[in-house]
Amino acid sequence: MPQRILIVDDDPHIRQLLVFALEKAGFTTCEAENGEAALAKAADTAPDLVVLDINMPRMNGLEVCRRLRSESDVPILFLSSRDEEIDRVLGIELGADDYVVKPFSPREVTARIGAILRRTGSQGSKAQAPDEGLGRGRLSLDPDGWIASWDGQDLTLTVTEFGILRALAAAPSKVFTRDALIDRLRGPGFAITDRTIDSHVRNLRSKFAQVGGHDVVETRAGVGYRLGACQGGSA
Repeated sequence: MPQRILIVDDDPHIRQLLVFALEKAGFTTCEAENGEAALAKAADTAPDLVVLDINMPRMNGLEVCRRLRSESDVPILFLSSRDEEIDRVLGIELGADDYVVKPFSPREVTARIGAILRRTGSQGSKAQAPDEGLGRGRLSLDPDGWIASWDGQDLTLTVTEFGILRALAAAPSKVFTRDALIDRLRGPGFAITDRTIDSHVRNLRSKFAQVGGHDVVETRAGVGYRLGACQGGSA
């Protein structure tokens, strides 16, 4: 079955542009012109990914993201203007997986969507089969099922958060620079910032801290990140 993409933007021209590009690439699409309609459409259609504009009237994309994240781990790709850097960072901290800056190329959006979906689809599962049984201390990962757990308690992580954790767990003694994590997640040359990686790591730490996992990700000052002891102590 073709994967369904929900496109949320108050500009009908942008929606039409993305519908044409995505359906040409083999996806099915549905549309929403505002945040309230997006939440209703997401509940009705269960999309595989949401393309979400940040700057919308009545209910902006950040609030839509917050509400979606309270109920679902559906991947979210933000559309944002060049002057909305703070909102982009907030969106990542709320659980969005990636963003594209306007004006954008429809081919770029399609490529970003494909990259996100591959990490949760059958191709991603096959690629990660050698990582089966990853874990350390009280942390365990199921790469095929995209499940992270602490002491047997499953946590809800976004696609990107899980990808970072899996990369660290696959090489627990290695210190990953931010650029190395970007390359591992997206492929070399992907247009994403160090600040975005930091936001995802903060999210990971916060989620694990809520269940006692204060030492899941360790920072090496001036270098990057590596997997912590995962015993429940301070990071």
